[in-house]
Amino acid sequence: MKNPVFTGAGVAIITPMYEDGSINFDELGRIIEDQIAHHTDAIIICGTTGECSTMTDEEQLAAIKYTVDVVNHRVPVIAGAGSNDTDHGCALAAKSAECGADALLMVTPYYNKTTQAGLVAHFTAMAEAGGIPVIMYNVPSRTGLNIAPETALELSKHPLINGIKEASGNISQVAKIAQLCGDELNIYSGNDDQVVPLLALGGKGVISVVSNVKPELVHNCCKAFFDGDTAKARELQLEMLPLAGALFCEVNPIPVKYAMNVLGWEAGECRLPLVEPSEAHKEYIEKALRAEGLITE
Repeated sequence: MKNPVFTGAGVAIITPMYEDGSINFDELGRIIEDQIAHHTDAIIICGTTGECSTMTDEEQLAAIKYTVDVVNHRVPVIAGAGSNDTDHGCALAAKSAECGADALLMVTPYYNKTTQAGLVAHFTAMAEAGGIPVIMYNVPSRTGLNIAPETALELSKHPLINGIKEASGNISQVAKIAQLCGDELNIYSGNDDQVVPLLALGGKGVISVVSNVKPELVHNCCKAFFDGDTAKARELQLEMLPLAGALFCEVNPIPVKYAMNVLGWEAGECRLPLVEPSEAHKEYIEKALRAEGLITE
């Protein structure tokens, strides 16, 4: 049995940036403190939501090290360290582990893709280079590549491959992974609209975008489920849906970064090729924030 890296709601945290596009570390620190104060169960830094794909390695490692130092062991820190180049991913994994991350989040190879046998070789090499627990990230809509349940089973045999962030949206696939892997692979939802369904299949939590704007909502949803109050968990899951819809109305993290700016954080703009949301979507996002009581004026 592999103990999960965390249970509950981990925030896929944004990376705030100045007008010139450089990382606003002071604001990142403030956001981290606010997340911990509102009961976030883990910080996931430099994931998709953190815009790792447009960061240099130096920026990415600086953000990871800064987060580790600010968090100071209060909650687990999971560092995005994946790549579609296995050698590059291995180097990034080793350096992220040296920064003090508790675990690594590793996406499947994108664009060049690979076979299922290639996935086994890819994740095995990166896990061994990092030397700390790994959560695989399965998001076929972005990568064009799916981790098959049988491949997840093979990878779960590796002592360092601890979990999978499942963002395929395919509940049947998640059920098959749970059935095959049991306690050898911890499952986390990668979709805020499917938290409770995944927990019902034995999942350990969610890596959440919604947690950026309302961490206590997602934390409380998971806690209610684990406490046996499934009615409350269901109620909070359904409450989450309008926010999830708004925060995914355009490519993540465009909407959530806009939402954080609206809420008074100095999130800044996304780096190109991501641009501001459309005017219609700005109104949609603001309406969802207002309905949730996050905007009161």
